[in-house]
Amino acid sequence: MDLSKIQLIVTDMDGTLLNPQERPSAVFFEQFKKLQALDVHFVAASGRQYNSIAQKLAPIKDHITIVGENGSIIKRKDKLLHLHTMNSNHIFAILPILRRIQDIFIILCGEDSAYIESKNPKLVDMLMEYYGTHQVVENFTSVIARTSILKIALYHPKSSEEYIYPHLRSSKDHFLLKISGKNWLDLSSPHSNKGTALKIIQKEMNITDEETVVFGDYLNDLEMLQCAYFSYAMKNAHPAVLKTARFTTDSNANLGVEKVIAKVIEAKNS
Repeated sequence: MDLSKIQLIVTDMDGTLLNPQERPSAVFFEQFKKLQALDVHFVAASGRQYNSIAQKLAPIKDHITIVGENGSIIKRKDKLLHLHTMNSNHIFAILPILRRIQDIFIILCGEDSAYIESKNPKLVDMLMEYYGTHQVVENFTSVIARTSILKIALYHPKSSEEYIYPHLRSSKDHFLLKISGKNWLDLSSPHSNKGTALKIIQKEMNITDEETVVFGDYLNDLEMLQCAYFSYAMKNAHPAVLKTARFTTDSNANLGVEKVIAKVIEAKNS
């Protein structure tokens, strides 16, 4: 396969494009200008809120496609391309189960805002990194009744895989369960994931798997890694991601994404 044929570059944000300080590098923004000149389209695909992704990539946000909430929303130049919402009856049914999990922090993710019940300042500060647009509400019931929910994000201070996932195994019929970070687990509609979103983008742009590069580091990236021949796991990735991806690149702390993009630019220029 030939990197000179690449037309689409897709990357996760946390643990992947963003460095350990939660920022994209200056190198990436310089590379983006070169990708534009080469007609290579860029997609940021994250479990983050759309607004959070747009803020992180503010200098280029009007020139890229953004996939937020693990594939539940796709936007380009603030134009909505795809929206996948959850069944409100299923949300009502699972809330009591979630509330019984010790030390859990529940976030309802709508199209334009996230919703929380907790006023704990430490949790709110942590939330701001991923969900800058949010509201504190007295009870989720009123929100579910009047707002379309794209995803439920769950946070545990120790481990989402160990302390949240075991309680939700029986909910797989109605939800897609994705461990999206050491402390995070996301619930969404069964067919809403980053891979489904990427397939929508590829079909719209008439781009094949062989013309696509994908980068990921965690379990919510597995489906989209399967949508590209050039699938890269970060050196810091979850073991299942390292096993799924066809290739490996350096860690997010050592410009792993940028090193591969440099090879794409070099191949296309030659």
